[in-house]
Amino acid sequence: MVTRIRGRGLTAIRAYDTVIHVEEVITIRVPKGTRRQLERMAKARHLTVSQLVRRAIDIERMLSTFDEARASLIPIARRKGIFSDEDVFKQIS
Repeated sequence: MVTRIRGRGLTAIRAYDTVIHVEEVITIRVPKGTRRQLERMAKARHLTVSQLVRRAIDIERMLSTFDEARASLIPIARRKGIFSDEDVFKQIS
């Protein structure tokens, strides 16, 4: 939907785009009883099991990205004499 408003030499355009979500379906096997645990956890958080699992996957991806960044930065920190959290604190304070 596009709305045009004219007045005083200005034209305001308001556009609304349709967002298309493309999803893929996967099937996983979990140990007996895990599905019930996931259902309880999801219910407690007012989520579906799918939403809960997607969040868990997103968190795992973020942690993996953090671990990769940390691993690549450790050699640089070591060369600069940073070996502990205390060394970092000294650098930034």
